[in-house]
Amino acid sequence: MSNDLVAVWDIPLADGVHTVELEHGTLTGKRVIRVDGKEIIKREWMFKLVGDETFTMNKFVCVVKIEPCGLFNYSYTLFVDGKSLHTFSENRSKICSTWLVCLPPDGIYRVVLQKDTLDVWSNGEQVEVKSEFVDSGTEMHFMLGDYAACIKSIPSYSKKEGILYTLIVNDDIIEPEA
Repeated sequence: MSNDLVAVWDIPLADGVHTVELEHGTLTGKRVIRVDGKEIIKREWMFKLVGDETFTMNKFVCVVKIEPCGLFNYSYTLFVDGKSLHTFSENRSKICSTWLVCLPPDGIYRVVLQKDTLDVWSNGEQVEVKSEFVDSGTEMHFMLGDYAACIKSIPSYSKKEGILYTLIVNDDIIEPEA
């Protein structure tokens, strides 16, 4: 790892949390951007030390802004889909429900429900779901390894809360990630 590493961001997406790293050589203007450890942008000997670097990740356009901040200091900001990372993450948490499930001996599963599309992801892979209507709402059935899982959705009857989603694995209710 270079001593020019100036910023690290974690971006929560349906297929997992992705890490973006930025190296910025403040003497040479060097810029390196890595996503999940893979180098996607590398620029050497740039005369302009500030500016934007744009890249795409999972259909989202990402922009790293390098701006002057005082004498020989710089600020680094990541924008995803036109929003600051903070705002993007807040919006994602509204349209996604996420659970971490520990299932021996398989390990930990990260289950994500995209509420806008009703797609279900497990450890970064979209899973096949069988949906059915039941008296209280709907159920989405799928497998986590050898374990049967179900996401139940029921109306909250509160406009603010909307639909409530519960993950059940082997008759155990799994608490969502905060």
